[in-house]
Amino acid sequence: MTSLPLAAVPLSGYTTLRVGGPATRFVSAESSEDVVEAVRAAKDGLLVLGGGSNLVIADEGYEGTVVRVANLGSKIDSLGDGRVALTVEAGEDWDAVVRQTVEAGLGGLECLSGIPGSVGATPVQNVGAYGVEIAQLLISVDLLDRASGEVRTLAADELALGYRTSMLKNTDRAVVLRVRFELADGGQSAPIRYTELARVLGVRQGRQVPASDARAAVLELRRGKGMVLDPDDHDTWSVGSFFTNPVVTDVELPEVLSRIESVVGADTPVPSYPAGVGTAKLSAAWLIERAGFAKGYPGPDAPVTLSGKHTLALSNRGGATTEDVLALAREVRDGVVAKFGVTLVPEPVLVGCAL
Repeated sequence: MTSLPLAAVPLSGYTTLRVGGPATRFVSAESSEDVVEAVRAAKDGLLVLGGGSNLVIADEGYEGTVVRVANLGSKIDSLGDGRVALTVEAGEDWDAVVRQTVEAGLGGLECLSGIPGSVGATPVQNVGAYGVEIAQLLISVDLLDRASGEVRTLAADELALGYRTSMLKNTDRAVVLRVRFELADGGQSAPIRYTELARVLGVRQGRQVPASDARAAVLELRRGKGMVLDPDDHDTWSVGSFFTNPVVTDVELPEVLSRIESVVGADTPVPSYPAGVGTAKLSAAWLIERAGFAKGYPGPDAPVTLSGKHTLALSNRGGATTEDVLALAREVRDGVVAKFGVTLVPEPVLVGCAL
């Protein structure tokens, strides 16, 4: 375990958005025991940092201890009937783990390829993409309960997993140490549920394909949207999707759709999708574009723009500050509210700052 002083570690170097000031104290914890020790020892405020792909940190930095979770390792145990349990330490790189499962002939995670960040963050955010989310695959997590100081195992159904959220998000109650997933042996993907992905693969929705084919197709789609990290491509200097797709109840939906159609016209179909019992999900990207914010907005000379490949991503063009990011996010959010009466909610965790 290493500990570094304030001036040595600007937090911008540990986030995919590449903004944020320094921490009072920075600890890199390279085993689960180190994570537990560092978290228990933190007395001046604590920020737990994984891959930094879903964080927006204030320009002032963080007044307290930042613990970087860097514990590595994984193992596979047979569950019988062609199923396995994959246990992964929280500090492992997420996409590296997905690649390794595909190479090992395991199916389930392939549609979550190309997502930046660490394994420990995936259940916190209930990460999802292309018709698959962590809640469908998660067995349990081992975590440090900060209130009791104990290491506990919680089953997936104890985590209150929802759309891009869990009981662990936006709280300091626990720190994830390792995660267990149930995967299928045999090299086949999970059923392909996402329309765009099925089209690229040339199969009907609900069919399975080799997991390696699904991973390749997902990576191709994500690269086309600037959603695969590339140090030479500023469109990828982001937190991915900055806003979640708004979810409305079935009772609210007719009025919301009527309000949107009054702006875009009754002949323009408004995309909406089932989002669980009694709810529907709208497309945040579609709303942003129809509110007048095009890809690349506000222009190439701005410090932060909407990605040139996808309007849901806010991209650091190279010298942005956190306040630059938040200013554009506020403009987009307020513009969508003014146009359609729908409030977009930020997906990343905001540390020391707010919209």
